Amino acid sequence: MGSRLATECWSGRSRALYSVFTPHHSLKDKAVNDEDKVAFRKAISDAKPLKADERVPVHKVKPKPRAKFRRADELAVLAESLEGDIDVLEHDSGGALRFHRQHVGQRTVRKLSRGGYSVQAEIDLHGMTLAEAKPRLREFIQSCAEQDRLCVRVVHGKGLGSGERGPVLKIAVNSWLRRWDAVIAFVSTRQVDGGTGAIYVLLQRG
Repeated sequence: MGSRLATECWSGRSRALYSVFTPHHSLKDKAVNDEDKVAFRKAISDAKPLKADERVPVHKVKPKPRAKFRRADELAVLAESLEGDIDVLEHDSGGALRFHRQHVGQRTVRKLSRGGYSVQAEIDLHGMTLAEAKPRLREFIQSCAEQDRLCVRVVHGKGLGSGERGPVLKIAVNSWLRRWDAVIAFVSTRQVDGGTGAIYVLLQRG
């Protein structure tokens, strides 16, 4: 009898505990009443917003840099730049010119710019039009290369009298020499040899 009574009491206590910890509302009842709102406001009454310097910094992932031109575009630009006689390869056309093929070392270029090579021939293009200067310069370069002359000087002038057009002949010479295989490097000369109005040209031998 005592055992049965104890069992009933324990069962009743279990049901009571179950009723306490079991939600009174079903999952379907999602309505928020006034008591819930009051309880929520009370719970967050002591909350304070974080200061700007206490917040976790957000590191944005920078996009990978894209090439300004695709390879095909680069080739197209290069081809277009070599089509005209007046090539603006040197935007700062009033300054010194400098060019060398990939296989020519920096030591060689420095020696050339310092006048370290003996000038074996020279041509002065002053006063010529582009139509006159181009064939004369081409013939001069070819002839010097065939004679195994290593370094020559080309006087193109500074173009000070060209007005707004700039140094037209200087820009053209800069373009022409880059195209001719016999030319492996050129730089503007020292002041005593003409400064930015002339260039030392290094030629490919044999």
